[in-house]
Amino acid sequence: MKFGLDNQKNIKYIFSAIAILIVGISVYYSNHLAQEMAGEERQRINLWAEATRRLVSTNDESDLSFLMEVIEGNTTIPVLIADDNGSVIMHRNLGLSEEAEEKSDSAEVAKFLNKKLEEFKREETAITIQIDEDTQHFLYYGKSTILNKLEYYPYIQWCIIVTFFVVLFFVFASAKRSEQNRVWVGLSKETAHQLGTPISSLLAWVEILKSEGVDKSMMDEMEKDVNRLRTIAERFSKIGSKAELTPVVLNDILDNALAYMRKRTSNKVSITCQYTEESPITVALNQPLFEWVIENLCKNAIDAMEGEGKIHVEVSRINGKVIIDVTDTGKGIPKSKFETVFNPGFTTKKRGWGLGLSLVRRIVEEYHKGKIFVKHSEINVGTTFRIILPNS
Repeated sequence: MKFGLDNQKNIKYIFSAIAILIVGISVYYSNHLAQEMAGEERQRINLWAEATRRLVSTNDESDLSFLMEVIEGNTTIPVLIADDNGSVIMHRNLGLSEEAEEKSDSAEVAKFLNKKLEEFKREETAITIQIDEDTQHFLYYGKSTILNKLEYYPYIQWCIIVTFFVVLFFVFASAKRSEQNRVWVGLSKETAHQLGTPISSLLAWVEILKSEGVDKSMMDEMEKDVNRLRTIAERFSKIGSKAELTPVVLNDILDNALAYMRKRTSNKVSITCQYTEESPITVALNQPLFEWVIENLCKNAIDAMEGEGKIHVEVSRINGKVIIDVTDTGKGIPKSKFETVFNPGFTTKKRGWGLGLSLVRRIVEEYHKGKIFVKHSEINVGTTFRIILPNS
């Protein structure tokens, strides 16, 4: 079991390492590509600034079509040109059309342009456009739409990878649960089948011994134990099948289960039960399976107490739910193990498969739609398991 858990941890670490590696490479490559594109955009803006300077400062009637083509060719990079006083004298690709600019209030447009100017000043160093000996303009620009998208790309990819691994985790978890279910059902059915033949044989021997005149009190006790074996086989046979729940008096179920445990437990173990309500509590249960829950919790408590101590069961009703607290005076459970104790294979004993509490949770939560958890535990003081059942 430990080997299997170690393998699962190794697989998780491998997948995590792969995810980190993929994201790291993606971020590095995207940043590298963004830097290259930013450099290219800087060159384009320098060319654009030079074209603007020549267009403004030229006095001849030479063909200016190339300069106009360079200027008009910039359709993605937002640009602002300001004078020595910081006033915007020209802008391009800011998402503000000429029609919108004409319809908007001039003060609002100026405020918008000044805000963009401050943003661009923080992003890039201005490019100086020397118009003549006495006049300078300053060109500021921001990131193009493509460059902005490229910067967000690693985060988008990260979200995709995280989503992929979350889906993968749930697929593996579902497959694992499905496999566990098949193992549970197969093991339970086979156990019930294997117990059937010797139980029938024992019942026959009990009848033969009765006819031989063996002490009746001894035979009655033997018959009880054989019938108990038959009940256990019946419980195993129900695992994997739809449990039939019928309204029963919970007080009777608990009293019967605890009485059985008292007879088969050392006198050094005290088992008590308290009902906070005077009237009997009726709950929809599968009696054989729920008795198994109580017996397993008691056996687990007896093992934790090493055969000496107290077990107290308290039954109450809170907010329409039936609450059953099973408290022992055993060695306690570390808080880090509150969930682990319900895992198949978990056990602190040298013998056993560690299936008791796992079965308990399965019966309570899957068959009775309830809840079971460690309510409280203190090392060398004791533990309280709480069962919450829906009220019938």
